[in-house]
Amino acid sequence: MSRQAPTLEDVAREAGVSRATVSRVVNGVRNVDPAICALVQGAIERTGYAPNRAARSLVTRRAETVALVVSGAGDAAEEEQPGFAGRVFADPFFGRVVGGVVGYLRPRSMHPVLMFAESGPARREVLSYLRQGRADGALVVSTHADDPLPALLAEARLPAVLFARPATPVPLSYVDLGHRDGGGLAAAHLVARGRLRVATISGPLSVTASQERLAGFRDAMARHGRPLVPSAEGGFTRASGAAAMARLLDGHPDLDGVFAANDLMAQGACQVLRERGRRVPEDVAVIGFDDSSVAVTCDPTLTTVRQPVERMGAEMARLLDEQVRGERTEPTSVVFDPELVVRDSA
Repeated sequence: MSRQAPTLEDVAREAGVSRATVSRVVNGVRNVDPAICALVQGAIERTGYAPNRAARSLVTRRAETVALVVSGAGDAAEEEQPGFAGRVFADPFFGRVVGGVVGYLRPRSMHPVLMFAESGPARREVLSYLRQGRADGALVVSTHADDPLPALLAEARLPAVLFARPATPVPLSYVDLGHRDGGGLAAAHLVARGRLRVATISGPLSVTASQERLAGFRDAMARHGRPLVPSAEGGFTRASGAAAMARLLDGHPDLDGVFAANDLMAQGACQVLRERGRRVPEDVAVIGFDDSSVAVTCDPTLTTVRQPVERMGAEMARLLDEQVRGERTEPTSVVFDPELVVRDSA
């Protein structure tokens, strides 16, 4: 005969407390004494009790899942294609966002559901999913400044938090980085290294963060008496960084410093410089942005501007959790500071 699954009564008996107290702990009620919580958690582990998620949702009125949405700006159904997901997963940045989100959610018995919203039909699917209560809210990572999803979420009054300040103001909370400050850190470091003929590889100029990093770099270089900074636009991929570096070298063969707006593009730049017989950093100093895993696997290892993506992802999840619990009713913003990490490339 199979053993009957442990019940709330079993846990209460083991802990020496009432069934109601166990229920309050299991359902995450916050005004329970920490010592009682620890007692009940110990009893849960000893008995092997597993809460019924469906029953718990009836009590808490929460799905205990959140939609982690990677969003674009396309409209046609034809734009729903594997290429979008492939580009997302190829960038280590996204994995770091997921790591931060999961790091916050998991200890709270919450889980992310990955969704893509690169087209009109996909956005409608996300909105429907949230309206049906299948997720408690959305954590949105936009890949384009013209992304309409944030405005749609705000108009529908659905709980949502954005990764990065939206190009058009909407009443939603967001986390972001001081991107202009990060570009300034890169410029100051190149100047301190005595580099006089510098250039930059920007990210896609449809992305607000790319615009900010470029503006911060150019502003800082101007303050150091270098008003003309050649620039080539990339696409946040290694291949686009390589192509941009080749264009810059064709037009400015004597350059001696490069700031790339992410580590993947900096890695592509290093590859092209090597192929053209230019040594890094002796001939050309290279600085990236993000401090991703690419920075330490690149040859040479990259000097880069660190973006604390994991902490930013966790903060995004925390803000959404507060909103869903009713602890935060007004939008807020949390802006993190960049940090220069010096390695071998500059």
